[in-house]
Amino acid sequence: MAAAAERIASRATAGRRARAVAPLALVLPSFLLAAFVVLWPLWDLTQLATHSVSRFGQLRGFVGLDTFLDVFADADFRAALLRTGVWTVGVVGGTLLVSLPVALVLNEDFYGRGLARVIVMLPWAVSLTMTAVVWRWALNGESGLLNSALQAAGLIDGNVVWLASAATAFPIQIVIGILVSIPFTVTVFLGGLASVPDDLYEAAALEGAGAWQRFTTITWPLLRPFVTIATVLNVIYVFNSFPIIWVLTQGGPANSTDILVTHLYKLAFRVGRMGEAAAVSLVMFAILLAFTALYVRMVLRREA
Repeated sequence: MAAAAERIASRATAGRRARAVAPLALVLPSFLLAAFVVLWPLWDLTQLATHSVSRFGQLRGFVGLDTFLDVFADADFRAALLRTGVWTVGVVGGTLLVSLPVALVLNEDFYGRGLARVIVMLPWAVSLTMTAVVWRWALNGESGLLNSALQAAGLIDGNVVWLASAATAFPIQIVIGILVSIPFTVTVFLGGLASVPDDLYEAAALEGAGAWQRFTTITWPLLRPFVTIATVLNVIYVFNSFPIIWVLTQGGPANSTDILVTHLYKLAFRVGRMGEAAAVSLVMFAILLAFTALYVRMVLRREA
């Protein structure tokens, strides 16, 4: 009798262990694949950044951190790093400010709401490179649509070469970055607004709460996690964004609109300094990793 009880207890323990291990076994292949996809390029970049590298990517002698010191001593890198911060904050901040009211309007029930949502989301279906090419044509200093429209409106007397100076080119690139980021951000916000129960609004209305009070006490607190998600994803995406800057100005004139991703592209494929390009890539990875770690810490602290 005791032996039978022990067998039953043993089987129950084995079953609990199997149930505990099963999820890990299911996740393990994806985890290993993700680790390979991330770690192998990191190892390769580290090899390039810590060795003397020929123009064709062949490793020579070990140089330690000398390449990183050269990168940080480069004035073009420091300027691109600062400009990347301005670019990321400008595009992400502008996108959030524009997307929130757009999402609030699209969340209301009105005639033609479906069509309005399609129009707002439509740019998302267009390639980012194609969008940048269209804007480059529109900003052409001789025959661009923008010059023609402004002259027709009487706002300018002659053609303006918008992309010939960083003073005009970089703000325009930020505006274009905001425009192309709005559809994704509005989608995230609409998902958050759809999760807010209507009962809360009805109860608040019965208690006499106005539109602003309903927004500050119901909508914003429940929407805040989605704002955080949109912020993090947009920061990662915009920080690494390449097509808009490259298609419009290729970082010019005189590298004055370069951000880190275009700067490293030039290092690698224009001047053949593969080691420095790898070092810049690792610096970019470290910045985004620190940002992500900070975000995870904030989320865990909030949930604690």
